[in-house]
Amino acid sequence: MDDLDDTDRRRWDGMDRRLLSALHERGTDPRVAAVTRALSWTGEHGVLWLAAGLTGVVVDRGRRGAWLRGTALTATAHLASMGVKRIVRRPRPAHIVPLVRTAGRHSFPSSHAASATAAAVAFGALGVRPLPPLAAAMCLSRLVAGVHYPSDVLAGAALGALTARLGARWIEAGHG
Repeated sequence: MDDLDDTDRRRWDGMDRRLLSALHERGTDPRVAAVTRALSWTGEHGVLWLAAGLTGVVVDRGRRGAWLRGTALTATAHLASMGVKRIVRRPRPAHIVPLVRTAGRHSFPSSHAASATAAAVAFGALGVRPLPPLAAAMCLSRLVAGVHYPSDVLAGAALGALTARLGARWIEAGHG
């Protein structure tokens, strides 16, 4: 059984690397690279998503509590991903040259994906529809940038979605 587990692990790792390499090649287009860099920069430490949530607090005064709760869940997803990174300690991809610098050297899970997905789910519950495509672009940009494996991004997105879904009732409590 251990041989099968090792074979499956090698197969998964190889697929992860090949998919990352194929997506990273898209960054050779200067326009794609520019968008990737912009998304990377704005997504660092969840800044884009936290700013969106705080903007909701200011603009949508009737649902201020819900926006604060959604913003807190987005920050929680980001912090949780950072905690998991400290435990797992998976190195970033080394077989390609990244398009951006990173704040840390660990790859799993993607904190950009965690905060983006948490924001899309949490703020989506408040009726903000443009966020899911932007969050998806953020997740994809981590692969084009060459700083995460696809499994890192999937895990980060799952963590973000789970965090926001677990807090959905808490967000709804602030609708009014």
